[in-house]
Amino acid sequence: MLQGTGSDVGKSVLVAGLCRALSNRGLTVRPFKPQNMSNNAAVSADGGEIGRAQALQAIAARIAPTTDMNPVLLKPQSDRTAQLVVNGRVRGLMGPGDYRRRKTDLLDEVLAAYRRLCAQADIVVVEGAGSPAEINLRGGDIANMGFARAAGVPVVLVGDIDRGGVIASLVGTRAVIDPDDAAMIHGFIVNKFRGDLSLFDDGLTAIADRTGWRSVGVVPWLADAARLPAEDAVALGRDGTRGGGALVAVPMLSRIANFDDMDALAHEPGIRLAMIPPGQPIPGEAAWVILPGTKATIPDLGFLRAQGWDVDIAAHVRRGGRVLGICGGYQMLGRTVSDPAGIEGAAGTVAGLGLLPVDTVIAADKRTRAVTGTFASSDTGFAGYEIHAGVTRVDLGTPPLLRMDDGSVDGAVARDGRIAGCYVHGLFDRADARAHLIAPLGIASDGFDRREVIDAALDGIAATLERALDIDALIALARTAA
Repeated sequence: MLQGTGSDVGKSVLVAGLCRALSNRGLTVRPFKPQNMSNNAAVSADGGEIGRAQALQAIAARIAPTTDMNPVLLKPQSDRTAQLVVNGRVRGLMGPGDYRRRKTDLLDEVLAAYRRLCAQADIVVVEGAGSPAEINLRGGDIANMGFARAAGVPVVLVGDIDRGGVIASLVGTRAVIDPDDAAMIHGFIVNKFRGDLSLFDDGLTAIADRTGWRSVGVVPWLADAARLPAEDAVALGRDGTRGGGALVAVPMLSRIANFDDMDALAHEPGIRLAMIPPGQPIPGEAAWVILPGTKATIPDLGFLRAQGWDVDIAAHVRRGGRVLGICGGYQMLGRTVSDPAGIEGAAGTVAGLGLLPVDTVIAADKRTRAVTGTFASSDTGFAGYEIHAGVTRVDLGTPPLLRMDDGSVDGAVARDGRIAGCYVHGLFDRADARAHLIAPLGIASDGFDRREVIDAALDGIAATLERALDIDALIALARTAA
């Protein structure tokens, strides 16, 4: 199990890289994360939802993702509430006190999922959440040491040298955690090192002397990680504008979800992708505005208006600009969004942006499924997934954006073709689908499927980890698991 000295130290990428490296060695591998907190979710092969990072790790392990790989998923819906997803299905809305009371009850389900994976694999690579040094959260923990001790899984602790203070973070973790928890840790990894690795030899010795743990290796800065989907919206604040060419603007909604939809666009050489932070206007030179998914459409409509983005979008449309809404963004483009049961917050109906002739009602039942089909205006195929709570009624005679292989349709297109929306995530991942969508901007696609880019990045990371880490020692350590 890889645990971290804090959030965003690179655990998800290291687990993915190890899954690919171990798979390359001929081992049957499964990734596992007992508890995840993210609005970036994926649809698993068994029709549930799991964290996007575990879906990526499944790709790395060359296996289809399943709900067992992430049995507990928390999807923040407001500052104080989160949707609880257990074994891929919504189990309710939780406040912080509610979840603390229920964590112990969830441990049995977490352990059952882990044991099912163990029965399928030579090795399971587990990712912790946050840090075991958050000792205020230790009671009832199921994400870090609570799970490790219950399952008998040995731990390696990961520290991030790029953020500074890596010696203090590793040694400090040893100082504050319970001695029985510390006994579960058998080694440490220093991650994100830039420069001459030998310059940190004395640092490794200092950490080992003060903790009693051995160094498993120092991982250099992984440039290939930039080609992988980010799990956490924290990363969006660092990305800024990427690429050159036609400007595609994506407002960063407060509850933005599945923002990795944009990753394939970010790597198109003819596109300059701009994630627009709160407080900044949507640039007037934008050729395309994409409204992304959100965990809570009505609250984020209010957030969008508070930033003045509704005015910016209206001006963009008047100038002849194009707009695409995905999932919650699609709902926002309609005339109204209603939440009669108060699923996302206060019950009621609000006006949408009025750019598509559709009306949406938020419903309790969530739709999660993988889909394939073609664009309604051409024979170009697409593949993606739906993950939404809401039913959208489209005015009769409005052209759909997509036709599914099962005969159903999805989305809507305004009569002039410049404004469209749909529920399907992942539309840009296939090269032919992306080429179809960006052609009206006068841009030719680079022709790469997103999956090809991800696989190449995973192979590069795995090769680096083979050089940087003592993987034989990690395999031997895994064999000691109960």
